[in-house]
Amino acid sequence: MKKLLGIISVCVLVLICPSCYTLKNQSIPPSLKTINIQFFENNAALVVNNLSQTFTEALKDRVRTQTSLSLVRGEADATMSGAITGYSIAPASIQATANNVAPIADANRLTITVRVKFSFDAAKTPADKKLSFEQSFTKFADYRGDISSQEQNLIQQINKQLIDDIFNAAFSNW
Repeated sequence: MKKLLGIISVCVLVLICPSCYTLKNQSIPPSLKTINIQFFENNAALVVNNLSQTFTEALKDRVRTQTSLSLVRGEADATMSGAITGYSIAPASIQATANNVAPIADANRLTITVRVKFSFDAAKTPADKKLSFEQSFTKFADYRGDISSQEQNLIQQINKQLIDDIFNAAFSNW
């Protein structure tokens, strides 16, 4: 019964919104066929050598695998650009110590912030123009112990969360 209701709901949506097609909760106007995802430079105070490359390639891979858009260099229907603006490590929780010794961090938090500009240059309708945005996205992961042995895994985890948010902001505007 639930499957039948789901199928009926999808059919109703397709009839109501014929000007766009949907894939996995995405709403991509038919005029959007190509996208230029530019390199995201690392402008954070703390710099990790491969962060820009890792982030940019993961974002391109997400668009490539979950949309029918063609990734191009140069002129495109839409452009996604930006920079990594924050990379910080701070205590997430404090552990009390004995003998009036200063407390130490029990867990730390790695936080990454990315500034993204999404310009939909092929916008044909006012609704299409609303797809463009410029905003910052921030995600974090907590860890215990030394950062050096965990950093790449944490970056991968945070990048996935950031890309989920960016992808949803660009392609799930119902």
